[in-house]
Amino acid sequence: MKPRSGPLPALLAAATLLAAGCGRDAPAPVTPAPAPVRVATVATALPADGLRAIGYVAPAFEVRLAFKHSGIVRALHAAPGERVRRGQLLASQADDELAAALAQARARADQAARDHERGQSLLADEVATREQVENLATALAVAEAALRAAEFNARHASIEAPADGLVLQQLAEPGELVAAGQPVLIVGSTAAGWIVRAALPDRDVVRVAIGMAATVALDALPDQEFSATVTEIAAAADPATGTYAIELALAGDTARLVQGLVARVTLAGPQSEPVPVVPVTALLEAGGGVATVFVVSAGDAIARRVPIRLGRLLGEQVEVRDGLRPGERVVTEGAAWLNDGARVRVLDGS
Repeated sequence: MKPRSGPLPALLAAATLLAAGCGRDAPAPVTPAPAPVRVATVATALPADGLRAIGYVAPAFEVRLAFKHSGIVRALHAAPGERVRRGQLLASQADDELAAALAQARARADQAARDHERGQSLLADEVATREQVENLATALAVAEAALRAAEFNARHASIEAPADGLVLQQLAEPGELVAAGQPVLIVGSTAAGWIVRAALPDRDVVRVAIGMAATVALDALPDQEFSATVTEIAAAADPATGTYAIELALAGDTARLVQGLVARVTLAGPQSEPVPVVPVTALLEAGGGVATVFVVSAGDAIARRVPIRLGRLLGEQVEVRDGLRPGERVVTEGAAWLNDGARVRVLDGS
C-alpha cells in the first residue's frame, strides 16, 4: 500500500533539523577590550598657594593738613621725606588779614568792657536803668566771643605736625593762594607703626579674615621678611578696579621702611592642612564650582564616575574641596569615551 503524501512529513523533518541545531553551542558574546587611558595621582598643596597680593608700605596714620581760612602760603618749613616731631611748624600763611581781624576784635572787646563798667557806675548813681546795663553785659559777651574766634583763626594761620612722623607729600607751593581746607601737606605718623595696603579679587577676599597672619617681602629689602596681620578689609569693591582693599599691620624691625615700598604679601589662608589637587585635564562637565572625574581603582582597573566640588584654580591644577582623597588615581586622557564602570588599561608613563 502506497503511503499518503501531506504536510506531516515536512513538519517532522523541520522539527528534526531544529532539534539538531539546538544541540550545538551558541556563540559567546564579544567582550570589549579595556579602554586605554592615562591617569594622574591626586596630590596635595597648601591653601596659601596662590593667595597672594601686591601692595605698598605706608604709615599707619596719615593726615591731610590744611589752613582753616583761604589765603596765601607764606612758607613751607618741611620737605617731603623729612621726619618731623609733634608740634613742629610745617607751614605758615600770610596772616596780615587775620592779624587785622584780631586787632579789630580785641578793640571791640575792650570797648565793650569799658561800656559795661561805665554802665554799672551809672546804675549805682541811679542814672542808668538795669535793662541798659544788662544790654551792655550782653554786648560785652558777644565781643569777647568774637575775640576768641579771631584768636582761634590767627592760631590756625600756621600748620603744626599733629604727631611724630614723616612728610609724605607737598601739595602747594610758597606764594600760592589756597582755599580754606585745601590740603597743603600730607603727613604720616610713624608712631603708630607701618602698614601694607593691598588689593584682592572677590574670589580671594572672601577667604580672608581680620587677624589672619601673613608674610611680607619687600623688593627694596630682599634680606628681610616681615610678619603681618590683617587689620582691615574693605566692605565694597573699588569701582575702578573691582578689587577689595585690605590693610595689614607690619611687625618687626621697621626702622628702614619708607612710604611707597612695593610689598609682596602672602596670606596664610583660612586652613592649615593641605588640600587635594588634580590636573585640570581630569575635569569633565565642570561648571558652577562642581565637576566630575573618572577614578581608576588600583585592583580591578575599573573607571568610576565621581562628582567633586572645586576650589581655586592653581595654574594647571585645581583644588578639590570634596569628593577625592590624596593618592587616588584620576583619568587625565581618554575620559571622554568612558562610561561609569568601564574597564580600562592604564598606559605606561602615566
